[in-house]
Amino acid sequence: MSKFETRAIKEDDRDWVRSILIENWASPEIVSRGRLHHADQLPGFIVFEKEIPVGLITYSLDKDECEIVTVDSLKSGKGIGALLIDAVFGMARESECKRVWLITTNDNLGALRFYQKIGFELVAIHRDAIKRSRELKPSIPEKGFNDIPIRDEFELEKVLIS
Repeated sequence: MSKFETRAIKEDDRDWVRSILIENWASPEIVSRGRLHHADQLPGFIVFEKEIPVGLITYSLDKDECEIVTVDSLKSGKGIGALLIDAVFGMARESECKRVWLITTNDNLGALRFYQKIGFELVAIHRDAIKRSRELKPSIPEKGFNDIPIRDEFELEKVLIS
């Protein structure tokens, strides 16, 4: 028996979702590929450990594609991120999505390692895309992890149906 339970976000969870997004992303507004998402209103999944939420993922469906908008594991190294991604893969297959994709920034080396390790492939680097993102969300910092300047969006995907 797994010590984790995964379930879809319910309306009763929205305050918690919003608080996690503010804590980890500075606001519930997330920008990817020039599009502003209100992630606190998106569908997603929560992972619980003994009824305590320990992970959150949000996504957006567009025709036959699924974009993962946010991933937050509140306990790193426990497999929570992989459980969240697996839940989205299951939903995407049921929805007959051809691919699941996401954006991360050039400074987020840990995310790049994690996503590639679980089967995502780097398919594009959108140079200087964060300049446009800052127009939509001015709170995006100039520097990120390890004091690396945040400039580019890295697009990764996992093809589900060829």
